[in-house]
Amino acid sequence: MTIREQITEMAANAKRAARQMAALPTSVKDRVLGHMAELLLAEKDFIQQENRKDLEAGRTKGLSPAMLDRLELSDKVIAAMVTGLREVIALPDPVGEVSEMVQRPSGITVGRMRIPLGVVAMIYESRPNVTVDAAALCFKAGNAVFLRGGSEALHSNLALALVLQKALLREGVTGGAVQVVPMADREAVNVMLELEQYLDLIIPRGGESLIRFVAKNSRVPVLKHYKGVCHCFVDADANQQMAVNIVINGKTQRPGVCNALEALLVHRSVAATFLPLVGKALSAAGVEIRGCPETCRILPMAVAAQATDWGYEFLDLILAVRVVDDLDAAMDHIVAHGSQHTEVIVTENYSHAQRFLREVDASAVMINASTRFSDGGQFGLGAEIGISTSKLHAYGPMGLKELTARKFIVYGQGQVRS
Repeated sequence: MTIREQITEMAANAKRAARQMAALPTSVKDRVLGHMAELLLAEKDFIQQENRKDLEAGRTKGLSPAMLDRLELSDKVIAAMVTGLREVIALPDPVGEVSEMVQRPSGITVGRMRIPLGVVAMIYESRPNVTVDAAALCFKAGNAVFLRGGSEALHSNLALALVLQKALLREGVTGGAVQVVPMADREAVNVMLELEQYLDLIIPRGGESLIRFVAKNSRVPVLKHYKGVCHCFVDADANQQMAVNIVINGKTQRPGVCNALEALLVHRSVAATFLPLVGKALSAAGVEIRGCPETCRILPMAVAAQATDWGYEFLDLILAVRVVDDLDAAMDHIVAHGSQHTEVIVTENYSHAQRFLREVDASAVMINASTRFSDGGQFGLGAEIGISTSKLHAYGPMGLKELTARKFIVYGQGQVRS
């Protein structure tokens, strides 16, 4: 069987499984998720044995220590996956939720019901724990899930797939509900992107190049975010010490993630006092400042920013800093260089805060809080499958509800349209 034939058959199996998934009661879904948690612990030695094959291959290929760390399924990572499964069990099931019931003049009653999306495909890199996290969320939301992880994690992902499928079989759920692509060949991705008759949604998760490739070549709808270029604007009416704390947290807590702060905008009227304050704290934290001419004049440690630094996702201890004339100039900069991920204003001025909330187009807009809060868990979603910076049909962190759609439902008593 060719790769094309194998991937097409798996996708068709997922489409058939989606029908069963849509009708599964919450109790069965939760029992399956519970079995998944139990089996991850029971099969830990097997999972880690397969994971070691990937780690050894990664060392041979010269993967960085950071990449190898993300690849490792340590006891701690497996325990976190088990905890994540139990957290998903505790989340309310959105499927079947009915809302907005309204009686129309014709006498019919019209409402909306939450339904699964159908078959959700994920294409992702490294981090084999994503296999379990994605499977759990998609499964709880009533979807079949078709997973294609990175080639560097192939043995790990296939081992996890075996465990997840054992959990399905315990409750009589078809194995087509959770499948992992069993080959590393790029052709598998190319085939997946063509299968609009079987796949309802593709979520790419990884580097910008992967996401752009999927978005460019897919016939299937894609939910994506290319990068997280997050800004913080320090207004003239900001509490400056609060602003320092927000900037330091956003930039230094975890600089390599998509909700890390990448650019700081400072109102001209407070630049002379605020920049030395924040510059000292940033330097102490090992952050390189790449500044506009005004920033470099005020901060001797700053280096001149290049044009490419505006709108760049550093994912490192580097921060672009620009002095702007006012709120409008800050918002203009965000329009030109933002990525619709997360934007922050620090201000005590209510009208400025409300204008920023209304006018800034991003999936998360914050007043006086760190960009690092832009996360499904922090927002109360319980867990997230990713962050969407496209607006159809989800915008921002995607939890269970974002893995469903809503259909119209109508109750009548024999009405006909005149």
